[in-house]
Amino acid sequence: MVFDARNILVIDFGQLGDVVLSLPALRAIRERFPAARITVAVGKPGAALIEFSGVADATIAVDRVALRDGRAPLSLLRIGRLVGSVRRAEFDFVIDLHSLNETNLLGYLSKASLRLYARRPGRSLDFLSNFRPRPPVEDRSKHAVDRYLDVLEPLGIRNASRVARLRPREEDNQAVEQVLKKAKVPEGSLLAGIFPGAGHPSRRWPLERFGEVAERLERNDRVRPLLFAGPEERGLIREMRAAFPHSTVILDRLTIPQLVAALARLSVFVSNDTGPMHIAAAVGTPVVILLGQPAPSAYIPLGDQHRVVCNPNILAITVDEVYAATRSVLSAERTAALFAS
Repeated sequence: MVFDARNILVIDFGQLGDVVLSLPALRAIRERFPAARITVAVGKPGAALIEFSGVADATIAVDRVALRDGRAPLSLLRIGRLVGSVRRAEFDFVIDLHSLNETNLLGYLSKASLRLYARRPGRSLDFLSNFRPRPPVEDRSKHAVDRYLDVLEPLGIRNASRVARLRPREEDNQAVEQVLKKAKVPEGSLLAGIFPGAGHPSRRWPLERFGEVAERLERNDRVRPLLFAGPEERGLIREMRAAFPHSTVILDRLTIPQLVAALARLSVFVSNDTGPMHIAAAVGTPVVILLGQPAPSAYIPLGDQHRVVCNPNILAITVDEVYAATRSVLSAERTAALFAS
């Protein structure tokens, strides 16, 4: 179709993992409108990732929790400021990939002349979208990557790459290299990353069991464990040190670009269902995902190299199961390296 836009706002208010899964759609928008200025309104955790990925010219970092849960007068003030900044930017086209009531309303209040919204029954305000033709109604049976790409069908975007790819920068590789040297990690060591955090306690496998997996990997497989911790996990650092082997390197102060560089060095990443798990998959590292619910295939990273260990009661997942899944990834990687040589 013949359609041009010069100043585009993309609304992408998902969690960090959702933002990773939206990267193929954001890349497709960038390729469809190479001359346009593209701004992505995104939750604070995802803003640094969008900036790093190169799919946008600018970001608007939005603290969704503060807008939703803050004191009413302060929340209203913040919402007013957000709407004001969006209006001043004078966008001519809004694409709402996440499409909630509040994001649809933000797109409408932007005064952009054209608005293309994901169609999510019961969650979106379809009457505020005016782009025609309309995208297909959200199909919950599809993978999240494909759902984001479906929103772009009216733009003539089809058969776009489904692969989210993040590549570390040299300066971030060097920063991580210095951290590992300081920790006396020999060059060429096999590294296993472990992330014991999660957004909600019900999604966390016990910390001491992650420690047991790390101990077995070190003892049986000569793999050096790297323990990743974000801001939410920093209060657990003392417990982490007690639960993990003394040789474990704890990485708790990485920027998003440095996290990308560190994850790219790993042979395997063992994690609860979290944003860093999706980043690891995007840099090409196999992941072992621990889930306390039936595997939501729509949100599992694409690719046969990943492993899912699932039990309706996450506490029922055993160390033996997780260690076996992790070793199977390491074995597959070693076999592939052998054939490659």
